[in-house]
Formats: sequence, structure tokens, C-alpha cells
Amino acid sequence: MSIGVNHTKRKLAANELVLAMAVNQMRTPNVAMIAAACGFDAIYIDLEHNPTSLETAAGICVAALGVGITPIARVTSHDPHDATRILDCGALGVMVPHIQNGKKACDVVEACRYAPLGHRSAAGALPTMGYASMPQAEINRRGNEETLLIAMIETPEAVENADAIAAVEGIDTVHIGSTDLSTEMGIAGEYKHARMRAAFETVAAAAKKHGKSMGVGGVREDLEFQTWLLKIGVRYLTGGSDTGYILSAGRADVKRLRELKLS
Repeated sequence: MSIGVNHTKRKLAANELVLAMAVNQMRTPNVAMIAAACGFDAIYIDLEHNPTSLETAAGICVAALGVGITPIARVTSHDPHDATRILDCGALGVMVPHIQNGKKACDVVEACRYAPLGHRSAAGALPTMGYASMPQAEINRRGNEETLLIAMIETPEAVENADAIAAVEGIDTVHIGSTDLSTEMGIAGEYKHARMRAAFETVAAAAKKHGKSMGVGGVREDLEFQTWLLKIGVRYLTGGSDTGYILSAGRADVKRLRELKLS
């Protein structure tokens, strides 16, 4: 196991399937070990829809580095400091929500890549590299090489601009947020709707054209549809979330126990 190696980015580059677990409510570093024990390749810490602090997220990221899975954070906004602070604190990737066009994608690269690709502030020794002593030029080179930048496509406008988003140098993955996109389209949760399928295919074609990987989140517990997504080119799938897994197992256990006969 090598600290700082982005195994998820390597698997995506090799056209292999990456499975990520969303971290929504768990607050301790143990969740990284739990995800690793389940066989996930990555975790993504959702900072957009819950109150997880930067300090807590950093602890989970560092724990993930130690067990060989990739820590990714979904940041809250387009403020460049949202992304760069969590990258400096241990994340090997960021998911940036609501990327509407190529200009917004360029802004992500500007913030998160070191020169000459972007203008990320050089912080020196970092947890993502195990605080190893190395020249700043090497830190910058490895930072650019190992950081995974994911542009989230969550509106019809973004789907229309998928080609321009995927064309941006420095963006690694275009990722459909299925829940947001279906909501914006007026068909909330209808992931297999013809219009959603067309959106998936449009983004998949853009990703393939520009040599980028494609991710999808929100689509769970439907192996037939997930198989279709893999067929059109999706290689990054969110398998589920800590909250979802707890609720699913808890509800099933309560149902089973409620059915027991009382003497």
C-alpha cells in the first residue's frame, strides 16, 4: 500500500469499474475501514447535504489513505477554497456540484490543479503524500497526477453542455447526479425514464469522445439498470450510502422481528 497513490484514478484510466460508498452521517474515521472491509474502491464524503465539518472530513480522508481506498469529497459550492482546503487536508479527489458549462469546468481546474494546468496554492508537505520530504516541484507534479477532479452534471443545461465540460483538460470524470437531474427534469426518481436514458447516453458519448470517465450516483438496487449503465460506458458507480445501508438492514431486521409470534 502506497500513501498518495490514487487507485481509483488508475482504475478509471484502465477502464475498470470503481465502486464508491457515500458517507453522509458517520463522523468517525472508522467508516473508511468499514468501506474498505466491504470491498469498496473509494468513499465520497458528502459535504453538500449534511453538517460534516472540514476537520471531521479530514480525519476520514486520512484514515482512508491508511487503508488503501480513495478519499473523495463532494464539496458545497464553486468557491475554490472549498475544494482546495479538503484536498490539502487529505482528499485525493473532489466532486464539484452543478457544473453547468465548460467555463465552470475550467474554473474547477484553475482552482484544483497546480501550475501550469491551474493556479492551486502550493502548500508544501501534505497528508496525501504521507508528509514525505520531497522537492516542491515533485509535490506539485504528484498532486496534479494523483488528484481526481469530478464535474457533476445535474441539470438539462449541463447535459446539453456535456461535450464542452468533458473537453476541458484537467477534468477527469463527468458524473451525473441522477437525483438532482431527474428532479430538474420534472421526473424525480424516474431514472429509467426515456429522457433520463437519453441524458445518460449524451454524457457517456461526451466522456468517450474526450477520453474521460463517466460516473453516476443515485441509481441503486437495480442490477438490470446498472448493467445498462455499464454497457454505455459508466465506470464510477456509487453503490450506496452509510445512511442507506443502515436503514435497509435495520428495516429488514425490524420487519423480521415484528413477525415473530408472541407466546
